[in-house]
Amino acid sequence: MVHMRDPNNQLHIIKNLKIAVSNIITQPPQPGAIRKLLSDVVSGSQPADGLVANVITAGDYDLNISDRSIKASVPWYSNWKDTLMEMKESSLNTATTPWFESYRETFLQSMPASDHEFLNHYLACMLVASSSEAEPMEQFGKLSQEQHRIQHNNDYSYPKWFIPNTLKYYVLLHDVSAGDEQRAESIYEEMKQKYGTQGCYLLKINSRTSNQASDEQIPDPWSQYLQKNSIQNQESYEDGPCTISSNKNSDSNLLSLDGLDNEVKVDGLPNNFRAHPLQLDSSSDPSNNIDGPDHVKSASSLHETKKANPGIIHGACLTLTDHDRIRQFVQEFTFRGLLPHIEKTIRQLNDQLISRKGLSRSLFSATKKWFSGSKVPEKSINELKNTSGLLYPPEAPELQIRKMADLCFLVQHYDLAYSCYHTAKKDFLNDQAMLYAAGALEMAAVSAFLQQGAARPYPAHYMDTAIQTYRDICKNMILAERCVLLSAEILKSQSKYSEAAALLIRLTSEDSDLRSALLLEQAAHCFINMKSPMVRKYAFHMILAGHRFSKAGQKKHALRCYCQAMQVYKGKGWSLAEDHINFTIGRQSYTLRQLDNAVSAFRHILINESKQSAAQQGSFLREYLYVYKNVSQLSPDGPLPQLPLPYINSSATRVFFGHDRRPADGEKQAATHVSLDQEYDNESSQQWRELEEQVVALVNKGVIPPNFHPTQYCLNSFSDNSRFPLAVVEEPITVEVAFRNPLKVPLLLTNLSLLWKFQPKDCSGKNDEEVKELVTSEPEMIGTEVISEFLINSEESKVARLKLFPHHIGELHILGVVYNLGTIQGSTTVDGIGALPGCHTGKQSLSMSVRGRQDLEIQGPRLNSTKEEKTSITYGPDRRLDPIIVEEMPLLEVFFIHLPTGLLCGEIRKAYVEFVNVSKCPLTGLKVVCKRPEFFTFGGNTTALTPLSPSASENCSAYKTVVTESTSVCAALTSSASSVDFGIGSQPEVIPVPLPDTVLLPGASVQLPLWLRGPDEEGVHEINFLFYYESVKKLPKIRHRILRHTAVICTSRSLIARATVCRSNSLEDEEGRGGNMLVFVDVENINTSEAGVKEFHIVQVSSSSKHWKLQKSVNLSENKDAKLGSREKGKFCFKAIRCKEKEVATQSSEKYTFADIIFGNEQIISSASPCADFFYRSLSSELKKVQPSAHTEKQSVEDAVRLIQKCSEVDLNVVILWKAYVVEDSKQLILEGQHHVILHTVGKEAYSSPQKQEPPEMEPLKFFRPENTAVSSRPSVEQLSSLIKTSLHYPESLNHPFHQKSLCLVPVTLLLSNCSKADVDVIVDLRHKTTSPESLEIHGSFTWLGQTQYKLQLKSEEIHSLQLKACFVHTGVYNLGTPRVFAKLSDQVTVFETSQQNSMPALIIINNV
Repeated sequence: MVHMRDPNNQLHIIKNLKIAVSNIITQPPQPGAIRKLLSDVVSGSQPADGLVANVITAGDYDLNISDRSIKASVPWYSNWKDTLMEMKESSLNTATTPWFESYRETFLQSMPASDHEFLNHYLACMLVASSSEAEPMEQFGKLSQEQHRIQHNNDYSYPKWFIPNTLKYYVLLHDVSAGDEQRAESIYEEMKQKYGTQGCYLLKINSRTSNQASDEQIPDPWSQYLQKNSIQNQESYEDGPCTISSNKNSDSNLLSLDGLDNEVKVDGLPNNFRAHPLQLDSSSDPSNNIDGPDHVKSASSLHETKKANPGIIHGACLTLTDHDRIRQFVQEFTFRGLLPHIEKTIRQLNDQLISRKGLSRSLFSATKKWFSGSKVPEKSINELKNTSGLLYPPEAPELQIRKMADLCFLVQHYDLAYSCYHTAKKDFLNDQAMLYAAGALEMAAVSAFLQQGAARPYPAHYMDTAIQTYRDICKNMILAERCVLLSAEILKSQSKYSEAAALLIRLTSEDSDLRSALLLEQAAHCFINMKSPMVRKYAFHMILAGHRFSKAGQKKHALRCYCQAMQVYKGKGWSLAEDHINFTIGRQSYTLRQLDNAVSAFRHILINESKQSAAQQGSFLREYLYVYKNVSQLSPDGPLPQLPLPYINSSATRVFFGHDRRPADGEKQAATHVSLDQEYDNESSQQWRELEEQVVALVNKGVIPPNFHPTQYCLNSFSDNSRFPLAVVEEPITVEVAFRNPLKVPLLLTNLSLLWKFQPKDCSGKNDEEVKELVTSEPEMIGTEVISEFLINSEESKVARLKLFPHHIGELHILGVVYNLGTIQGSTTVDGIGALPGCHTGKQSLSMSVRGRQDLEIQGPRLNSTKEEKTSITYGPDRRLDPIIVEEMPLLEVFFIHLPTGLLCGEIRKAYVEFVNVSKCPLTGLKVVCKRPEFFTFGGNTTALTPLSPSASENCSAYKTVVTESTSVCAALTSSASSVDFGIGSQPEVIPVPLPDTVLLPGASVQLPLWLRGPDEEGVHEINFLFYYESVKKLPKIRHRILRHTAVICTSRSLIARATVCRSNSLEDEEGRGGNMLVFVDVENINTSEAGVKEFHIVQVSSSSKHWKLQKSVNLSENKDAKLGSREKGKFCFKAIRCKEKEVATQSSEKYTFADIIFGNEQIISSASPCADFFYRSLSSELKKVQPSAHTEKQSVEDAVRLIQKCSEVDLNVVILWKAYVVEDSKQLILEGQHHVILHTVGKEAYSSPQKQEPPEMEPLKFFRPENTAVSSRPSVEQLSSLIKTSLHYPESLNHPFHQKSLCLVPVTLLLSNCSKADVDVIVDLRHKTTSPESLEIHGSFTWLGQTQYKLQLKSEEIHSLQLKACFVHTGVYNLGTPRVFAKLSDQVTVFETSQQNSMPALIIINNV
């Protein structure tokens, strides 16, 4: 704290007075040198490394714009605002940065002194001489003259001096360690005599030698006062206080040395010019006659030391006592020399001002144009207009006011300074001296701001006027810039950030990129420091600042600005802005050799869903590849980098184990099996699974083993991938990778292959320790397929199928894909951004590519079984890419020869199937399982294998036939066969394939005949075959293998057959037992000329049953040829008899009797393949449908009723064999086929194909209370009527001479046959039931003679005959079927009436002779 008195003799306190001492330089600093210095200052000041990426250091607090802190609930335009409001600190934030501070200080220091203001003019001059000089006093004289010459000679326009009589202060410098102290003292006495005690000083320094200094470390005393880059290094021995805006600093009032060190050379000339960075040509400097060492240190030039070795400390020869002496010297100089001099000067100037004020102000201003003769220039009108050109002479009274104001300002007397500036401002404005006026306005505003207690508000409009004047009228951007820097700091200190930002932006211009960049950045910081921060404005101005930094060559600052702005734009959906910023960040990072950052920035442009044009995207991609190439060249042996393109949809990855399917070869068609071309279908995969479980259960004696898992050849996102899949050695593994190109430019992937890791196992199963990582290293372990070129067009999704060939057992892990990423060649010009150096210039074909990898990481399914898994989000493993390679297994291939795609319903066609073992192991246990076993057969084991000549059998019949003689037209030919012979076991769906020797050796192939029968329903049928086979040697990991085939058969309509069976009433029976039935068969041709069918011939009708057989045809027509044209219907009637008892007895229960009735001249042996095969298969599938219903009835029906039901059951099955004549391509073909009708019940119609159920009509709803009635166990009427079979035997017509004998008696035999296995009580009642006239009219009346009621008991299947007599009195036609027969089981109480409705009326004709 320093005291001085103001002109009114009041005590005035100066705080933190700073004194700037600098070298005397007679050349003003060059503008180019100043620009370079400012640029160096800014580039030298960088933010500390290691700042968190998403933290912007703005002023005193960190502004975090990370996405986490933004609330999702607020709309997009307010989320930044809220985030920042939370983070804003309550303390005052200075929106500034270190590089801006350095720039501002350096700029203010390097301002050249100007004539219209005196703030940086020199007040005093120190003259220094060494005590070791021969004649120090003489030296002082020379120095004094030199100073006088520089100040008053017109040759020197620089440096500028405050007042003509500059204070001179004489300093004698004494080196204690080397000089003679006595001599120094005597010289000092001499000086005091000459210059007075207040004008000179003896300064003793360097109390120890330099070699002592090396032993002991003392802190550098000068470090806090030296300013490395100060322009004022260039002015020596002058003193000008520099307190413009630094008076708030809390330094003590010490001498602030700006870094000058002079080293005395032998010739006595100082080398102090080399020390100054802005000294462009030191040898031509005229001030080379200054002599005498400086008072800082005697080692070497400061700047050279700094440049050479920053570790060397200044002032190493000074002791702490020397430090105190220097402090004391500065205080002496200030208190005794400088401040009294300033005080005196202010008084003198004040007196002059008062003498001017004696005249009235208005009079003075009006008359001074005439009376001020001291002014040299006479202003013409032109000069007034060109006001910036007006110059006052140094002694002009207006300048004296300004001088006083500046001096008051420097010693912190702001009140007085303000009033003086205010006065001067008015004078200058009156004179239209705009440069001077602007200076006065500027300083008046600063003074008003700095006044204690803020007597006046800050006049911002003064500053605005000053800036406008400097910029627009005076065209002086440096002064305008100073004005803006000061005003902005003042506004910021008052928290007027909006005004400060507007001011800073106003001064950005094209003439200086560095200044514009710094001001834009400061404006951005102002926006973020506002009460409600304007984040988007902040970001936008940071971008502008970054652009200007880039133009100014400040690459690091440019990059930093873009990175900070990026945090605001990131993730807000402004993709084009993001792309621009990322592109610039990439470019700048590349220029600064921050290659990793460059790569990640370019990567961002490519991986976000870009809205750029195709050309722009192409350019981005090429830049990226170029930068990436450079990165990869730095570490060619390092790990492969992860590439961002193309996108890979990992979860869509599919893995297929096995060889590709062979294409069809002529008539040979390979089994469809599984391939990657098939779409996944949940339903069909479930069907395949069931088929496999069925065959595995059969092989394992009906139990599915606990460790069974269905075979999966193709793994995808729907399959169960929780276990390690098993792959067989030497069988390829195909991985399908789904790529997507998000860009509008095509991508070319070259040398695309899979990346894998393999852990081989030796044969004993132990793990080898070594793990093979590299793709290329072990082709003998795992072969890798390489796709040389894979092109993905713009915005295309495409799959690549990559194969691996395992040659060794072990554990394989597929890690990802490796490829070269490039663009396709073509002549392309780079868009307007300009290419990177060496990238691609002009129109040349591009083939740049980089090698990299992408990993396949598949997330497993979300677990949801236990409570913990439901409450947390956990995912199971997905192991589809980690197969275990197991030892060799047999591999079956199946080919179908002449397999038809279209058949008529029921058509039989013979094809061949070929089984080939393509592996090196034998296979055995070959079975085929199919849900539709009635569709095909390999033939029964009764037939010898047909000779293997598919071409020869083309027109031959598929059936086994025998030529018959034409005599046996209607008689049936019988034969028998067992269903066991035809492979119909307990599991008809699993069919063993009859391989010779049951083993298929490696490389062997077998052809077997295969008969197919078109399904009975028309339409398209998909029939799944699953072939199951095992290895001869049992392996622990894989027990069996499967092969799938799906046959698609289109069937068209052919025939439909209906059949009913009735009891015959005739009593003709060889055995005398009633057992005849009539079978009625209707066959209708429902083919509507589809498939070119002309007509059908029914060639044979066969029966197959355990108890019945067809005996003969009862067709009345003698037309032997049974032809059916389109929509024609044929009716057939056959007589069926029971098989002989002995036949039934000798046969096992599974034996069926086949009887053939032939309509042609060839008998088809129906008990042989393939006729019997298909019959048995259709029978078994029919029984499967019927059984469950019968089973439920059994429970509810009592035994008695069951016996009654059995009477009406019949197990007669009819096989209708036909030929169809087809014209195809003007060639006639004969197709063959068979239909089956299965008859269960007497009198009930059965069909060959399932009938479409008509949907029942909607009935009105009825609401009723259900009654708890027990299920009545009464059998139905149909069942009861079949219990007793009745037949009447009588003459069909009788001639009776009524005129001779009026009564006609006719003997009638009533046969009663018990159809059940139980004893039956029968009551025969002959009384007429009805006496209605209608019935009399129809049949006439007759009377039974004799007993009217008979009671009998019939044993099991007994036939009883009753002899009756009928009496007639008229001629006519009579119905004898009137006896009513009642029956009951002997052990039951209930009596049933057997109804004769369905027996034919027994008509007798009575004629009169």
